[in-house]
Amino acid sequence: MDAATTAPANTGHPRRWAILGVLVISLLVVVLDNTVLNVAMRTIADPKHGLGATQSELEWAINSYTLVFAGLLFTAGILADRLGRRISLTVGLVLFGIASLVSAYSDTPGQLIWARALMGLGAAAVMPSTLSIIANVFDPRERGKAIGVWAGAVGLGVAIGPIVGGLLLEHFWWGSVFLINVPIVVVGVILVSVLIPESKDPRPGRIDFVGVLLSIIGLTLLTYGVIEGGESGFGELKSWGTLVAAVVVLAAFVIYERRIEFPSLDVRLFANRQFSASTAMIGLVFFAAMGAMFTSAFYLQLVRGYGPLASGALFVPFALGQLVFAPRSAAMVKRYGPKAVSTTGLLLVALGLTGWIFIGTTTPIWVVGALFFVMGVGMANVMPPATEAIMAALPREKAGVGSAVSNTIRQVGGALGVAALGAVISSYYRSGVEDSTTGLPAAAKAVADESISGAYGVAANVGPAGQALIQHANDAFITAMHYSAIGSAVFAVLGAAVAFVWLPGKRPATAPAPTTAESLAEEQGVELVDV
Repeated sequence: MDAATTAPANTGHPRRWAILGVLVISLLVVVLDNTVLNVAMRTIADPKHGLGATQSELEWAINSYTLVFAGLLFTAGILADRLGRRISLTVGLVLFGIASLVSAYSDTPGQLIWARALMGLGAAAVMPSTLSIIANVFDPRERGKAIGVWAGAVGLGVAIGPIVGGLLLEHFWWGSVFLINVPIVVVGVILVSVLIPESKDPRPGRIDFVGVLLSIIGLTLLTYGVIEGGESGFGELKSWGTLVAAVVVLAAFVIYERRIEFPSLDVRLFANRQFSASTAMIGLVFFAAMGAMFTSAFYLQLVRGYGPLASGALFVPFALGQLVFAPRSAAMVKRYGPKAVSTTGLLLVALGLTGWIFIGTTTPIWVVGALFFVMGVGMANVMPPATEAIMAALPREKAGVGSAVSNTIRQVGGALGVAALGAVISSYYRSGVEDSTTGLPAAAKAVADESISGAYGVAANVGPAGQALIQHANDAFITAMHYSAIGSAVFAVLGAAVAFVWLPGKRPATAPAPTTAESLAEEQGVELVDV
């Protein structure tokens, strides 16, 4: 009787907080890459100082990374559980560093796209390992706080990434934004080898090669169809035919995963209402937010004329909101319940996105910063409770699979957000600017109609008519941005509805603690080898 009433001992690793610090450094290198790229897109699109990439090529530079990342996360999570989470993290960091070198010295947009895909391979090994190790070295009672710090690290990466990128672009060539990853990787590999214990799943599953292949093919077709729809119209066979093929392949993926013993994605997990709601929230909020970030980078650097450093600084309020509020989200969930916290967070994201509908060419810039801050605070109250709910649905030894699901949904949501909202921007921009480019030579008209970056490039070479072209391009882009903001806000509100309907409310004070002696005993079955 006394044993039953005594609080269970803390099952966490003695060095767990130092280990968390190393994982934050490892996570930063992945997050830094994406946030730095947001600032560098304008430069990479410049034919004189960059690679002359078109908007669709820029979208693919983002999405080639994301698709490989998302497509291999399932397998990377299983490999980490099977071979060891520390070795998986180390290999992922090394691959990421090598791919960063290749990206930095790319000569064409195509080379950059392929190098970014290789970076996605490294990131796929890094990301699930970080959450797996957190779940393995922390007692379940501390796991929510640890995941809050982990999510805060994402905010830190978002904060320093644009500033670092801006400083590099002010003084060096565009490839330096990728080269900066290398020293971080070196420090991360050293610290991982010194501090982090090795851990494995004592009962690992088989690797599902067919499922991985189907998921990569399906997601690639889906993203390509959306991007192509924005370029040439969704009525074209190349777009809708690809989208139909994507649905067929992804449906085959789900059917296949339901029938095999060791699926890369156990779709039966989605029968759990809280698990499904949490993954849906993550996908929807990243769909909305990443698409908005892609758009805002062009608005700040072209329409408003800010340099890379100044535009990078304007992303800081978004990161600051996450950095300050994410570590406090666990206490908020304990006090108010996941339903209230997550719904409020998603509504704040929607509010921040809605504000972009009213942004114009002369809007005070502090308004933009304030909208970014509101979005950051909102995301800080969505990601930690959603991630914790996903991780809590699985036993500790299956943490790799849980983190893979969380990150895959996040990456797929972000990729589709960039593709879909980029398609909205392309479509409305093209329809708004094409009348003003009718007097240009055919080649110049095609470039100006393709993107606002192209219009600025053409304007620099057409003499007095250039200023009028820039004005028309700005007006067309602002209109397109407003429609994109409406789409983003709708998806954030949809996420809030999911949270409000399906997430649980506040746990009654008299309810038993979620971590029982039996569950702790079961979790002790994980094989933890400190080497």
